[in-house]
Amino acid sequence: MFKSKVCVCSDEAGAIIVQTENPDYGYIRLEQTKTNFKKTGWIKKQKLSSLIFGEVDELKELNWQNGMVLPGNIVVLEQLEPFSTEEPDKDYKIAGSTGIICCVDGQPIYRRSYYEPNEDINDTLIEHDNGEVISEAFKLELEELSNSQPIDDLNANVKPTKSKKKTKVSDDIDLS
Repeated sequence: MFKSKVCVCSDEAGAIIVQTENPDYGYIRLEQTKTNFKKTGWIKKQKLSSLIFGEVDELKELNWQNGMVLPGNIVVLEQLEPFSTEEPDKDYKIAGSTGIICCVDGQPIYRRSYYEPNEDINDTLIEHDNGEVISEAFKLELEELSNSQPIDDLNANVKPTKSKKKTKVSDDIDLS
């Protein structure tokens, strides 16, 4: 796995984003990109983010600025118990845009990411076993997409461009 650096991200107002419900509290958004190599031989680049919550005064004391690079990782933690008893369905591991909850033996997987200053801490991942259901959902999505708009319609607004580059055919090539 290759990891980019953890970076502080901000909105227009600055690195600390103040919550509107209570201006005493806010958060700072962090991002990191990880490149994973799957057992199937595929590469997958993944952009991760994490929020650091706290009182605005304490967040200001960190003195983190937009674009600042921090040591450590954004760690992904997956487990079979909910992170919150008040909102147990908040942190389900969802399979892409399908809305399907990833499961093991019918039990949902919960997923959360957090910032860890220690670079040696790695992700804790749980492999789901409901791949067939997820694959079917992706197939249905593709069918709906292809049925919703024909390819010709998708290309209707594409204007061909004329290439100014001239193609030269070598005298050595027999085109007959």
